[in-house]
Amino acid sequence: MPTNQEYWLSGPVPRIPPLLQPAAHALLQSVREIKTYLTDFPEDHLWENPFDRASVGFHLRHITGVLDRMLTYADNKGLTEEQFHYLKNEGNGEGASSSQQLIADFESKVDEALDYFKNTPESILTEERFVGRKKLPSTVIGLLFHAAEHSQRHVGQLLVTASAIKDQLFRNE
Repeated sequence: MPTNQEYWLSGPVPRIPPLLQPAAHALLQSVREIKTYLTDFPEDHLWENPFDRASVGFHLRHITGVLDRMLTYADNKGLTEEQFHYLKNEGNGEGASSSQQLIADFESKVDEALDYFKNTPESILTEERFVGRKKLPSTVIGLLFHAAEHSQRHVGQLLVTASAIKDQLFRNE
């Protein structure tokens, strides 16, 4: 498939239930766009907050963390202490390495999500699930869709931040 063609125009992802195809396409598109947008991104600016906005590093860690948390809730489980620790530290770079490692972490989580989708019968998609300590109501499909659309939203924000940093560096040369 050409890399300039969006995933949703490439046909079904093998073995993904039809109702989860849009979420699978969005997650795969997120991985592709992140890799494109961060080509030649300067590592020393990974945690920079231009214009008091979230850093590229935050967006990369956050989309991985949200996807992980939504899969946990969809599986009808509560978050672990490790997940709470990750959430608390998404924006500060604690334990983070390079942008390439953060991209690889997200891609690995997307692969895990796609495996989850493949093993999710459509018959459970409308089952109620609960989010967070307050046990806010959702459904399996609501959680999976949110993970995908949330990833796309942050990819857009990451693009703006990364391009602002690159433009600023280019102008200062």
